[in-house]
Formats: sequence, C-alpha cells, structure tokens
Amino acid sequence: MALSEHEQRLLDQLEQQLHADDPKFANSMASSTQRSLSTRRIVIGALMAVAGILVLLLGVANQIILVGVAGFLVMGAGVYFATTRPKGGDSAPMPRGTTKAAPVNRSGGFLSTLEEKWDERKRDQP
Repeated sequence: MALSEHEQRLLDQLEQQLHADDPKFANSMASSTQRSLSTRRIVIGALMAVAGILVLLLGVANQIILVGVAGFLVMGAGVYFATTRPKGGDSAPMPRGTTKAAPVNRSGGFLSTLEEKWDERKRDQP
C-alpha cells in the first residue's frame, strides 16, 4: 500500500530529524541495501571476467603467453570488482525523493516535535 504525499513528507521529516538527533543510531538502523553489492558492479565485473576469459583463450590459442597472462589479470580484476563493495564516504546516499534536512528545533527534542507533527496531522484530517 502506497503512502499519500502528506504521509511520505511526514515520514521524510521524521527520518531527517532522527538523523539530526542521533546519527549513529540512524545509520545503524539504515537499510542494508547500502551495504549490499550493487547490481551494476556485478554486471560490469561479470563482463570484465568474460572479456578476460576470451583474451586468455585467445592468448592460449595463439601461444602468446603475455596475452594469456593479460587475459587472466583482466578476468581476476573483473571478479574482484564484482565481489567488492564500493569505497565511499561515511555518509550514506539519501533515498530518492528526499531533500536536505530542514533546520531542527532543538528546544523541544525529537519526541515533542513528533507530537507536534501528530497533532498537525490530526488537525488536517476531516
């Protein structure tokens, strides 16, 4: 079931506030998709491995050792590329459709802001 635009906006605001109030906890609760292997890296690595195998076979068929070694290295690099995670900064990419965090009211804290949003939501409903 899809969320309404208002509910999605509220959820985004809550997520931003959580990141602002307790970034360590928010990062530990983040979805594991950021830690998993990306499909793009797997496809590119597999294509590199296949190209390496073809170059290796070409070197073996023509009895050119350097071409065979180069093919083996390309194949190994492709497998390595496909099975490793990208090295990025410690900040996780923001999900699609979210904006930068709005200024957070520090005087009330997270729970009071959450209560205010809840009251606002109840007022907006018929």
